[in-house]
Amino acid sequence: MVRPLRLDPDRLFPVEADPRAIARRLFALVEALPIISPHGHTDPAWFAYDAPFHDAPSLLVQPDHYVLRVLFSQGVPLEALGVAPLSGGHAVAAPREAWRTFAHHYSLFRGTPSRLWLDHTFASVFGLDVRLDDETADHYFDAIGEALARPAFRPRALFDRFAIEALATTEGALDSLEAHEAIASSGWSGRVIPTFRPDDVTDPGGQGFADNLARLGTLTGEDTQSWPGYLAALKARRARFRALGATATDHGPPSARTANLTSHAAEALFGRVKGGRGSAEDGDLFRAQMLTEMARMSAEDGLVMQLHPGSWRNHNAALFARFGRDKGADIPQTTTFVDGLKPLLDAVGDAPGLRLIVFTLDESAYARELAPLAGHYPALRLGPPWWFHDSPEGMIRYRRWTTETAGFYNTVGFNDDTRAFFSVPARHDVARRVDCAFLAELVSSGRLEEDEAAELIVDLTYHLPKAAYRL
Repeated sequence: MVRPLRLDPDRLFPVEADPRAIARRLFALVEALPIISPHGHTDPAWFAYDAPFHDAPSLLVQPDHYVLRVLFSQGVPLEALGVAPLSGGHAVAAPREAWRTFAHHYSLFRGTPSRLWLDHTFASVFGLDVRLDDETADHYFDAIGEALARPAFRPRALFDRFAIEALATTEGALDSLEAHEAIASSGWSGRVIPTFRPDDVTDPGGQGFADNLARLGTLTGEDTQSWPGYLAALKARRARFRALGATATDHGPPSARTANLTSHAAEALFGRVKGGRGSAEDGDLFRAQMLTEMARMSAEDGLVMQLHPGSWRNHNAALFARFGRDKGADIPQTTTFVDGLKPLLDAVGDAPGLRLIVFTLDESAYARELAPLAGHYPALRLGPPWWFHDSPEGMIRYRRWTTETAGFYNTVGFNDDTRAFFSVPARHDVARRVDCAFLAELVSSGRLEEDEAAELIVDLTYHLPKAAYRL
């Protein structure tokens, strides 16, 4: 039986009549506001060259680690979804068969944020009006394929249709930035900017660290075998990113540990790790020191510094060896910030040029550590609920646990943090609705006037992310 696909216009709003009516009025103020997407992982080549997207699974399944992790957890082989092992030479499902497999297991997403995002995409972007299942799988595959062949579904046309005002991608320190250069020289008016992610040259435990240092030296003309030359090379790359519109950096270490060594001690530490002679503790200390060095550079050049520790990357070693990264096997772990960030904050926490946005995968740190820190240090802002927590429940928990200590104005609005471009409007829709629901609760319980909530929802949706990321 074919079942209808319907988006409830009051989804995620309160059940009670009075707060629901308030949420509706608030949402009307922001539903059509432009999207500010200051942190994400979409491919800048899409916008540089504006080529058509290929097919439904390569667009909506294979790049989305949220989708892959759910299916893998239920025993679906990634090959059955069209994901090829790194070694090659293995049969993988053709696009239509991969989509049929996805459709067959679509019920696994009931109650998850992925279901909200996907149904919104199917209905609002592609105009589909029946639910995805075995019976409708081919209809979906054909309808999406036909749509993607039309000019209206090219990346730049969708960028305009989604009302995106600014979109930041994320590139490593060694990235050629060719796609961003192509965007800059194309004459296209869309604002797609890079974000500087230097983990490949600041983490001695990363793959190919010594080779990466050599490549950094070649890119910049600096002596990256010396401590002063290495720092100069990082400053040069930051300047190149800034020239192409970057307003932020991004750092994803295992922990929030920072350090503030003397110049002599830092130089000695660099000497050990660059040649592979350092211990595991040396590697951890070097990552900690480099966070403080990056903060110093941000205080000087104005790039907003984003820090998101706490993910055990590629926890499934066998899956990582077979398929590589970003296949849904990154797992949250306990993270502490009060002690970890103290050396950095002692060094530059009061610097007027520094803006440090901190994210966490450890929700227990919201009320205990991060909200109090953000509620004190002028440089520090609390990033939105992220990754495992950008769900309706996660967003509500975030507001409940942070507002009383950090307020609203020490937070930075929402970012979608996605590789799945077609889900960008859906993710922002969810965030706007949840914030409307939370504010409606404050109004209906007498803790906020509705005119204040009306100002707040516009700030949370639009003004705060623009200001926080200096866009």
